[in-house]
Amino acid sequence: QVQLVESGGGSVQAGGSLKLSCVASGIDIRNCRLGWGRQAPGKEREFVSVVSLDGTTKYAGSVEGRFTISRDGDKKMVYLQMNDLRPEDTAVYYCGACYRDDFLYWGQGTQVTVSS
Repeated sequence: QVQLVESGGGSVQAGGSLKLSCVASGIDIRNCRLGWGRQAPGKEREFVSVVSLDGTTKYAGSVEGRFTISRDGDKKMVYLQMNDLRPEDTAVYYCGACYRDDFLYWGQGTQVTVSS
């Protein structure tokens, strides 16, 4: 059974930082890209970032330059360092696994709230 468990969400003021973590289990991640999506209130879930096993990264334009994704293959973990947070970053952030056009697996999500 695939499980993705996120942690690190919370509330910050605009300009602040948070780091999200996700641990994967029940899945062979050796050929599986890990990453993050988010869903703001009243909106559909959207892609945020993805990282390959070789370290190749991809970001949504809205977060590029502010967010940094990384992974620890040995620990089956993926991280999202979020800097210079803005109120429009407020959303539930989901860890995702096995990305092609979208993630095949999703975690339960962690809330990030940014106040102005």
